[in-house]
Amino acid sequence: MSLYFSRLTLNPDPSTRALAQLLNPRDESKKVDAHHRLVWTVFSDGTARQRDFLWRYDGKGRFFTLSARPPKAHDLFLPPESKAFEPDLRRGDRLIYTLRANATRDRRGARSKNRRVDVVMDLLHAVPKKDRSTARMKMAQTAAEAWMARQGALKGFAPVETIADGYSTLQLGHRRREGATFGVLDLTGEIEVTDPALFLPALAQGFGRAKAWGCGLMLIRRAG
Repeated sequence: MSLYFSRLTLNPDPSTRALAQLLNPRDESKKVDAHHRLVWTVFSDGTARQRDFLWRYDGKGRFFTLSARPPKAHDLFLPPESKAFEPDLRRGDRLIYTLRANATRDRRGARSKNRRVDVVMDLLHAVPKKDRSTARMKMAQTAAEAWMARQGALKGFAPVETIADGYSTLQLGHRRREGATFGVLDLTGEIEVTDPALFLPALAQGFGRAKAWGCGLMLIRRAG
C-alpha cells in the first residue's frame, strides 16, 4: 500500500487569520475537535469516506499527516507538501521518535468482562487523591514505559528509551453521554527495529486509540 507523508500549513492570509479562534481555539479540548474537522477538509471526498490517515498538530500552525492518499489543496492551507513514505528499515536500526498517544489497556472487570482503561489513570487510582497531582508525571513515566514495551512486543520494535514529556486529559462533548474523556501521553525517545515486516504496517495503522483526534502518528528519524 502506498503511503504519503505530508505537511499542512495554515494559510497566513487575512481571511484565514480572521477565523483563528474557530480554527485554533485556546481551550485544548475544543482545539482537538476543531483540528479534527479542519484536517478532514483535505481528505474528505464524500460522506461515505472512512478515515485512512493519521495526523498530528505541531503547535505552530502546521499539521503532519500519514495517509493512503495525498491531501487535496484547500484555501485554509498553503499547498500541501507531500512525499511518498517509503522508509528503508532493517532489523537493528535505531530511530528517534515522537508520539502523541491515547494509551490504554484491557483490565478484567466484574464477571470476567474486560474493560479498557487509560494506563496513567489506572495507576493513579491507587494513589491517594491528595497526592495525585505530585505523583502524576511519575505515574505517567511508569505507565508509558510499560505501554511502549507492550506495543513493541506486538509491533516489531524494542524501546531503548521512553520519556513521558506530558500527560493531559481531553473532554469531547459538554456532557458525559455526548462525548468522551481520554488521556493523552506526549512521548519522545528511541526505539530499535526488531521486525520491519511488523513495524512498517504498525506505523501506517498508528499506535493506541483516539487516532481521529490527533493521536497515534509516530514521527521517526534515524538515531545518530
